[in-house]
Amino acid sequence: MTYSRIAAVDVGNDSIKAIFGHLDSELNIPNVVARDIEDRPVIGIEELDNKDPLDGLHIRLHSPALKDNNAIYRIGNLATKSNNATELDPGSSKSEEDQTLIMLFATLALDAVNARNEKHFTRNKNVIDANYTLGTGLPLREVKEGKDAGYRSKLLGSVHQVEFLITPKYQGLKVNIKFDEVKVYPEGFAAYINLVMDNNANIINKDLIDKRILIQDIGGLSTDIAVIKNRNVDDDKAQGFNLGVSEALEQIREEIRSKHGVELDSRRDVVEIITKKNDRNHIMVRGSRTSVHDITDRILLDLAKKQYRLLRNVWLKNSQTEICYFVGGGATVLKDYLKTLNNSLDGYNIDFFEDEKESIWMMANAYYKLIADFKKKSDKAKEPKDQKAVKA
Repeated sequence: MTYSRIAAVDVGNDSIKAIFGHLDSELNIPNVVARDIEDRPVIGIEELDNKDPLDGLHIRLHSPALKDNNAIYRIGNLATKSNNATELDPGSSKSEEDQTLIMLFATLALDAVNARNEKHFTRNKNVIDANYTLGTGLPLREVKEGKDAGYRSKLLGSVHQVEFLITPKYQGLKVNIKFDEVKVYPEGFAAYINLVMDNNANIINKDLIDKRILIQDIGGLSTDIAVIKNRNVDDDKAQGFNLGVSEALEQIREEIRSKHGVELDSRRDVVEIITKKNDRNHIMVRGSRTSVHDITDRILLDLAKKQYRLLRNVWLKNSQTEICYFVGGGATVLKDYLKTLNNSLDGYNIDFFEDEKESIWMMANAYYKLIADFKKKSDKAKEPKDQKAVKA
């Protein structure tokens, strides 16, 4: 039987978070791409293999799932340095954008070429054939519109090839990616799973499973509010909104450029400025430490007010809610503003994850728990009857 490696991939607006195998590997790559040429100029090409592949991702992609097939891209850190770098736009649908697939395929290919996976995947000269069982997700709004089925069908039944061009350590390698199964989960539901289930599908938070709760997942392009009661997501009351932090981050980036003449490479640079432990909300201007508090506070407080209004409206329609958890990268950015608003206004019972990594990686962790449980049950169902009898 062909080995099928577990992959749990959260294609977030800020970055891709991916967990593989039996929790043996993870990747985090900025969600930035840039069209490029095949023979990109490199200074000191003879030293290329001494560099980190994550800093030099340069690939050609061939897939029938892509609108723009056979194109060449810089990915992640390398793309942020390009003048033509693109990030997902507010209002766009994650399931319909080539960039979502480009990042997904590049991330899986990076895992496949890792030396530790030589025993799992067949390799013929410079071509690696890699099979995956994928767990991923889409915003609630897109799932309710039925876009998950189309997204899943793009991935299944085709071979998607990633060719590493001028990439450290992997130059000249090609990875053929096939999916044995693809599960697409609503993001709000996934957040709930992560709260109540461990990696072995055991309930870990018994106090929470019978509560009526809201989970407000603030992403880059959208916000999902899952309504949980009787241990299930209420599909009718759960809502998705086209309101994320990307637009605010772009506004901050533009105002910093306009006021201080400082060009930030990407939204991720803005996030770092407003979340770093030391010198938060400060930048260097011509070598001098300069505060941008006036810009960040005004823009982020305005966004926090809009997010709080969403919470209030959903809570009014679900009056017996006991607590709302704020999750996702956007919640990390807006946490202080939302807490201040809540203390001065309605005083809802709200909570955040103080561990920022836990909040940011929540979706990937949830997809892992779900897809690992699915694969375990699927593999067990495929076992010969005599083998099941022995185990019993």
